[in-house]
Amino acid sequence: MGRRAWPKEIRLIDQTRGVVIAERVRVARSVAQRFLGLMGRSGLQPGEGLLLDPCSSIHTFFMRCPIDVLYVGPDHIVRRVDHAMRPWRIGPLFTGAAYVVELAPGTARRTGVAVGDRLCCQPATAANRPESGS
Repeated sequence: MGRRAWPKEIRLIDQTRGVVIAERVRVARSVAQRFLGLMGRSGLQPGEGLLLDPCSSIHTFFMRCPIDVLYVGPDHIVRRVDHAMRPWRIGPLFTGAAYVVELAPGTARRTGVAVGDRLCCQPATAANRPESGS
């Protein structure tokens, strides 16, 4: 499987349900970006997320809040959804996943994203980004 071309920040859409999952999803591609992930952050705001590519398993060590986790296959189909994974946990090794999306807790239930849904990614627009200095 070749590397997918991602912009630095995307808007994540559940194409199956026609809903926006998150307006601002930062993409982590390097080993260092993926390792650090959300460690040390106080949490994700609604509409924010982190996409880890490549990735088939995550941990929540050194995190301060729970997260929703989407395990997504190379065809952009959701393979698994974990709701409100608590800090200091290790997620399963999910060999069918090509990338993982970490979201604010409650996002998966609020948007209805489910196993089998197809995701679509668009570049995040300036209107979707927080003001500079925030």
